[in-house]
Amino acid sequence: MDSFDSLDFFTDDSVANDPYPYYEHLRARCPVQPTGHHEVVAVTGYAEAAQIYRDNASFSACNVVAGPFLRFPVELEGDDVSEVIEKNRGFIPQNDHIVTMDPPLHTRERGLLMGLMTPKRLKENESFIWRLADRQLDEFIDDGECEFVSAYAQPYSMLVIADLLGVPEADHRRFRDGFGMAANKIAQNLSADSPSGQAPAPEEMNSLSWLYDWFAGYVEERRVAPRDDVLTQLAQAKYPDGSTPEVMAVAHQAAILFASGGETTARLLSTALVYLAEYPGLQDRLRAEPGLVPNFVEECLRIESPIKTDFRLVKRSTRLAEVDLAAGTPVAMLLGAANRDPKQFESPNEFRADRPNSREHLAFGRGIHSCPGGPLARSEGRISIERILARTRDIRLSEAHHGPAADRHFEYEPTWLLRALHGLHIEFTPAAG
Repeated sequence: MDSFDSLDFFTDDSVANDPYPYYEHLRARCPVQPTGHHEVVAVTGYAEAAQIYRDNASFSACNVVAGPFLRFPVELEGDDVSEVIEKNRGFIPQNDHIVTMDPPLHTRERGLLMGLMTPKRLKENESFIWRLADRQLDEFIDDGECEFVSAYAQPYSMLVIADLLGVPEADHRRFRDGFGMAANKIAQNLSADSPSGQAPAPEEMNSLSWLYDWFAGYVEERRVAPRDDVLTQLAQAKYPDGSTPEVMAVAHQAAILFASGGETTARLLSTALVYLAEYPGLQDRLRAEPGLVPNFVEECLRIESPIKTDFRLVKRSTRLAEVDLAAGTPVAMLLGAANRDPKQFESPNEFRADRPNSREHLAFGRGIHSCPGGPLARSEGRISIERILARTRDIRLSEAHHGPAADRHFEYEPTWLLRALHGLHIEFTPAAG
């Protein structure tokens, strides 16, 4: 289709609301397909995306944040640009975060996070998660309606990660007021080059910098007066060689955990409510079969992946799905497409709460860059759905905001990075008692 061939996925807002036809257009040609824009090669196949996640020798994570707009001060020439990438990391947006790092630097920094999201820690945090779910619902449950993203999904997910890390409850309000869509802000800053033809400076694209000083203060406090929380574990963690990280290095890790954990869960919860509202019979089934809720959460992650695009840069010329990829090529793993690959998932565009392989999705990545907050997001999703179903009946979409069933309309954030519902207006009947 000519319109798809000319469409720029990374700057054209028209594809934000429904990218799936575009994904199918690319996949029909090849699961590894040049887009014709920004020299990007798109990956829509599940097996191919999984292979990239496993091959850290050939693919660098340096452009995860900047995507197609990453610019180096020198040309990326030759069959191996690994050395050029390492020498110019100062030009990489958020180069101080593990999301953009490659081994061995990534291995060292990831070591700080190992053991923090343990089953024991998550279990200890669950009592707060249960209480918070009801506390958040209390704010609007008697109204019989709400805008779910702002009333529940965003504040709930932010406060859960704040509690897990050990952010004092007295500071929760300032975090709630200051916390915005970090990834979307980056995408907006990167939507086009500056008039001079140069990409924005890395420091202009770091939407987490406002968090650094706050978390640095917490880390300094924990090193003097330890507490029983994750921030203390981070503050006291050592690198594998036994050395102590700089305070700001630890603050950076805490900031990325805080921001990414909140965003992913908020998007997951919004998707879950859409499908609950669209399929009333599913509400009754989950109430009757609560053991199905965890798989329902996995299917939500599969069918609407919160992270829409995950980028890599080819370090060494390689071959993927019989397609040659030259060193220096930006590769976009379209997770929303990979998680709907018919080779991996039967009837992939159908929502099936009992799909047997839903958990095979790539929503949390794979390998060394898999999301460390995945287990927490799953717990938040399960607990939220159980409490929402227990305290409501007849959840439905507001036709005044989203139209009748035959003509639904939703608005998504205009970003290539997140699958982010801009607003979700629901109505419901509070459960008796």
